[in-house]
Amino acid sequence: MTARNSGLGSIADADGVFSIVAMDQRNTLRRMFAAVGQEATDADIRQAKIDVAGALTPLASAILLDPTYGVPATTEAGARAASCGLLVAAEPADRGNYNGEPRTHRDPKQDAEWVRAQGGDAVKFLVQLRPGRPVGDGPDISAEVLDIVREVAADCRAAGVPSVVENLIYQLPGEQLTEQQREDLIVEAAVQIADTGVDLVKIEYPGSAKGCRRVAETVKAPWAVLSAGVGFDEFQNVLRVSCDEGGASGFIAGRSIWKEAIGLEGTARQEFLDTVARQRLQTCLDTVAGRARPWHEAVSKA
Repeated sequence: MTARNSGLGSIADADGVFSIVAMDQRNTLRRMFAAVGQEATDADIRQAKIDVAGALTPLASAILLDPTYGVPATTEAGARAASCGLLVAAEPADRGNYNGEPRTHRDPKQDAEWVRAQGGDAVKFLVQLRPGRPVGDGPDISAEVLDIVREVAADCRAAGVPSVVENLIYQLPGEQLTEQQREDLIVEAAVQIADTGVDLVKIEYPGSAKGCRRVAETVKAPWAVLSAGVGFDEFQNVLRVSCDEGGASGFIAGRSIWKEAIGLEGTARQEFLDTVARQRLQTCLDTVAGRARPWHEAVSKA
């Protein structure tokens, strides 16, 4: 175990496994409300986060929340279980682009101390790194991403706050990725991000057992798999393969567990969260039990 990873226990369970509920969506959550015919107000967004936190944090090792709605709403409501850690999204809500490609940037005021001041136990930062992207005459967007991730890692290390970096790969304009190309990009991006010194990498499922084995062989940091909103049953297979073949240390999952709650209100929403969503989370916990590699073991082998 290294000093930079000593704080990951604050968002893991007693066995060193991550069972983190993601509820940091902002623009995505508004689109989810719109999809069920509702134009969400700020109050609607806040209440959804309170409801999810209240129902699911007693089972979760941590919850991932945004600083705009999620952290203040759940803090004021006392909705987060005392046993549950807090991961705060530190990337700006609105990300830029360059000729249709996502372009990562960081607000230096939203640093590790800013997260700590909100009661956060760890910093989560979302990037979109595309390995091998042609540079051409424009900015080197991939190099920019890695520079920003290094800044996040260094800032968190100096503050003694764990850093969690999530990467989402993307297609170039006019491109259609094959399954193999997608696997290659997910694995290579994870390798490059882990090599910056971040504490935990949040990775998209590489698509197969082979892809997961490549992650296990090459990524020199603990990793957790994200749900990406896939169906719940499909996510169980993702969890099994990620842990069995890839040495994943757990999961960070949101919509696969609670998404139908957004189309419900009042007691109907509460009933869904207390029964269906909570049982889904318990099933995820059961799926990774005995499979997930404790994060401190992953660190010791890095």
